[in-house]
Amino acid sequence: MTTAPNPALDPAIIRARTAEDVQVGNQIVRHRLGTRLMHWSAALSFAVALLTGLPIWTPIFGWLAGLFGGLSVCRWLHPWSGTIFFFAMVVMFAWWLEDMALEPGERDWFGKKLFTYMMHETIDDWMIGKYNGGQKIFFFAVCLGALGLMLSGLLLWFPESLPPAWRGLGIVVHEITFILFAVAIVFHVYLGTGAEPGTFRSMTRGTVPLSWARLHHPRWYREITGDDRPRT
Repeated sequence: MTTAPNPALDPAIIRARTAEDVQVGNQIVRHRLGTRLMHWSAALSFAVALLTGLPIWTPIFGWLAGLFGGLSVCRWLHPWSGTIFFFAMVVMFAWWLEDMALEPGERDWFGKKLFTYMMHETIDDWMIGKYNGGQKIFFFAVCLGALGLMLSGLLLWFPESLPPAWRGLGIVVHEITFILFAVAIVFHVYLGTGAEPGTFRSMTRGTVPLSWARLHHPRWYREITGDDRPRT
């Protein structure tokens, strides 16, 4: 009887605990453990804020309140989970800002190229680095959305200390930002799973196969491996 190998003993996964952008065998470490923990902290806190916020937003989702012990619990938990999400996003912004800076050659992602990426059509760009232009635009859009949710949420958190007009503004901004944010997250999940198999793994194991890196992020692949052979 053959014993299945223990993934925890994979040299690439072990290296991914403390390092990234390094090749280990036929894999490349894309996200170290700290990066992944911060990403999932933001994702989990957003999920809690979403599920507790929906029953507050409309009775249609009132049944979700039962998952948390009632609507009164949701009203308490929603702003605190939203606050945790915002501060997780602040840390992510500081952590990834340098990598997410748009390069001069990536300005053309504002337009047709971005929609091509969102529709999961092949973009043959030999100069795509660790993150492509679409991912960078998404990053800044999400950070801006998190700021909008936090600021408008604060207006709703302390309604009695503010004029009614401010509360009304907070409701409108919070709802519009939430809807746009939710749509963006759906695209994010789709592009990270079904559209580009292997992307989700980079946020769980921390590693990606060499073939995946060469296909989706060729310049990054070349920088890590030194392999300058053209794709075929």
